[in-house]
Amino acid sequence: MNSNEPITLTRDVEGTVVPVGTKVILQKGELARITQSLGGSYTIVVNGNLFRLADKDVDALGIEVAVKPASPTGQRRTSEELEQEVWSQLKTCYDPEIPVNIVDLGLVYTCELTPIAETSSYRADLKITLTAAGCGMGPALSSDVQTKLLALDEITEATCDVVFDPPWNQSMMSDAAKLELGIF
Repeated sequence: MNSNEPITLTRDVEGTVVPVGTKVILQKGELARITQSLGGSYTIVVNGNLFRLADKDVDALGIEVAVKPASPTGQRRTSEELEQEVWSQLKTCYDPEIPVNIVDLGLVYTCELTPIAETSSYRADLKITLTAAGCGMGPALSSDVQTKLLALDEITEATCDVVFDPPWNQSMMSDAAKLELGIF
């Protein structure tokens, strides 16, 4: 959902300045324009500046917050099914400036699921990178990843570290991402 129509913020809301990563409070009544709405989070322009709103705050744009769907069967998934669902969740995390998910951008370096002893839960440990080492959006992307993984019933612990070794480059992108961005 991109819109050239201005939207009036319905309440004060925390936004993250893109690409710096600083958190600020956007004031109720300010005019915003949506530039990107992917994976539940929104990138908006307010007073000529770019901000990212977390999915929990999109009601400030007059958009209903999405409710987490219940597990389709109500039963626990196998570890293989859970791993597939984790990767599906990661594909709903987007760089706020690039309309491609972090998996297809090649930003996810590792994703390990570890069973937690004496429970039916798992711990997820991830290492991700950014398209530019100077980008301040690492904490925002890491938080987005953790939030989405912890929304899965079987994941009760999640860490997401931002690393820069090896440095990211365009060859790490999937063919679909390259096609989307016109890089071929």
